[in-house]
Amino acid sequence: MALTKDFRPVRKVFTNRAGGVSAAPYDSFNLGDHVGDDPAAVAANRARLASILELPAERLVWMEQIHSNTVTVVDGPVTEPVEATDAIVTTVRELALVVLTADCVPLLLSDDQAGVIAAVHAGRMSARNGIVAKTVSAMVELGAEPARIHALMGAAASGKNYEVPEHMANDVESKLPGSKVRTAKGTWGLDIRAGLIRQLLSLGVQAIDSDPRCTIDEESFFSYRREGVTGRQAGIVWLP
Repeated sequence: MALTKDFRPVRKVFTNRAGGVSAAPYDSFNLGDHVGDDPAAVAANRARLASILELPAERLVWMEQIHSNTVTVVDGPVTEPVEATDAIVTTVRELALVVLTADCVPLLLSDDQAGVIAAVHAGRMSARNGIVAKTVSAMVELGAEPARIHALMGAAASGKNYEVPEHMANDVESKLPGSKVRTAKGTWGLDIRAGLIRQLLSLGVQAIDSDPRCTIDEESFFSYRREGVTGRQAGIVWLP
């Protein structure tokens, strides 16, 4: 009997908070090692993630996320998180790029034909300061074309719940048009995903999918705004 092999050119995965071993308030599938959780529990959760992805744990590339607009190209496995960066890009197969979030937008990008992928931590400041445009530019330098790039955004804080002062909303809107909104309470807020969709379209990226779920609303996700002390879910992209 012949076996059918999966020939998908790229894979994108998002996790939620279920299925791990971490205790409250990190329960249970916390993948962040910088939030105060038991290191042994985080290690066990990360090992399970690698097993589910059917990749060696050393093939997962993590970031030291600092809400910057720094983009780093990686050309192989690394033993420590990539320092002080909020986007990583690669052309290397079986190298999984990981972004951690708990309200910020996790953005996964790929040009299947060129074999270029990226994982982006698009928080308020990094999105405001152009990290997505810089990531697309880095992908283009490696052979990608915007018209071929597929963008996938995971669950994040929604405009109806993400309250900010008006001056902050105005500041982000000035750099990321389309992000300033009114919340469900009628206060000023931000919809970072809406702003990023508009920006991606302006960059020539047309294939855009976005999970509409709000991490603040949905208790199946970690949310810093809802919980304060909490874990992190992940977005992962790799070329098989």
